[in-house]
Amino acid sequence: MEVDIRQVDDVIIVDLDGRMIAGVGERILHDVMNQLVADGWKRILLNLSGVEWIDSSGIGELVASMKMAKRFGVSVKLLRMGDRVKHVLAISQILPLLDVYENEADAIQALRDAVVPEGMS
Repeated sequence: MEVDIRQVDDVIIVDLDGRMIAGVGERILHDVMNQLVADGWKRILLNLSGVEWIDSSGIGELVASMKMAKRFGVSVKLLRMGDRVKHVLAISQILPLLDVYENEADAIQALRDAVVPEGMS
């Protein structure tokens, strides 16, 4: 799994590319999310358009990372996921719980509109 991180104003966009599977794939997401939260970012957009496959370990880490971020007042949205990833998340009944956007500008606006607890922006 490869990760590129870019910034649009107060939003950090994490472009993920590869397979989010047991081993290195899900560990990278864990490390990146922990670092972004530790660095104080409050709006994170995970771009899943380059993720070819996700297994149960990847799903677990995605959910755990999003829950950890929420505990620290961080808003996380997802951007574009391929049909295979969407199918796996749908059959695992995780997809309805996620904020997924097809358009980057819409996702960024949703992050900006998200309520960030006072003193945390």
